[in-house]
Amino acid sequence: MDIKYLEGDGRELMTEVADNSIATIYFDPPFNTGKDYRLDTEEDAIGFSDIFSSDNEYITLIEPVLKDAKRVLTKDGSLFFHISAEEMLIPQVLCQKHFKNVQPIFWNRCRSKNNVKNKLGAVMDVIFWCSNTSKPKYNLIYQPLDEYYAENSYKNKDARGNYALGHITYTRTQKTNNKDRYYTKTINGVDREALYGWRVSKEELDGLLSEDRIHIPTKKGANLYRKIYKHESKGKPATNLWDDVHSIAMGGDHRKYPTQKPVKLLERIIEMSSDPGDTILDPMAGSGTTGVAARNLGRNAILFEQNPEAVEIMANKFNIKTT
Repeated sequence: MDIKYLEGDGRELMTEVADNSIATIYFDPPFNTGKDYRLDTEEDAIGFSDIFSSDNEYITLIEPVLKDAKRVLTKDGSLFFHISAEEMLIPQVLCQKHFKNVQPIFWNRCRSKNNVKNKLGAVMDVIFWCSNTSKPKYNLIYQPLDEYYAENSYKNKDARGNYALGHITYTRTQKTNNKDRYYTKTINGVDREALYGWRVSKEELDGLLSEDRIHIPTKKGANLYRKIYKHESKGKPATNLWDDVHSIAMGGDHRKYPTQKPVKLLERIIEMSSDPGDTILDPMAGSGTTGVAARNLGRNAILFEQNPEAVEIMANKFNIKTT
């Protein structure tokens, strides 16, 4: 996979990116917190200043990226704008200004803040999923089963174990245009049809029936369902609350930059919004976690960063060529 890491201002470098060439943009700018972020190392303190003289100065930093993103993204491409929940107002307004479809994802980055005594601990970031279509590229992703979901979804049981019910036919809002998915199947002497189409072919349905993987209700006229066994489950389909990926621990061995994000978080974003071989762009890449995640998943990446300290970290730690 091709990983390009360019040193310079991401706002300027984005003007050189080709039209309709990027599947996913991960945008993680400074949060406008009014603080300095430093990570003490054996040699020096590495980090950056997140202090702006005004909101207008901050807008000048982030809005050019949003404007140019529409040009470089593919038709079904997405931009993910990462911001703290405390500072989300300005980014939300700008995202809604420049994109037709804006959906919030809430990242519960840590469990608690033990050092907070006089206010609520801040444990949540917001990632605005932005696109210019109502149907952006989306690959189904999963989160681990939680106790409540498992208890309430896997209520049925047979010789194989507990199972949940999965749709075997389409609903009215999901109607398929595939003519081969409209057929009649006789099951236990009853002719079954799917008004809006079957989700599987005749052959696939025959196979599921022969393996006793179809839930057949006793109630007349009730829908058929596919059996989804708990021990075979990939997890639950992901929601917009991500509470299973946690931030890199302060002072941890893998933390080389003060606002470094976990690779698992970036892998989830990239996996859900792009395909292998696609190109991912990070206009303010920091220490380059986006590039590592893209490489892990077989994607190309273009990374921009103007902080020389961050560029050096990326080159040394991940062995990615810098330009």
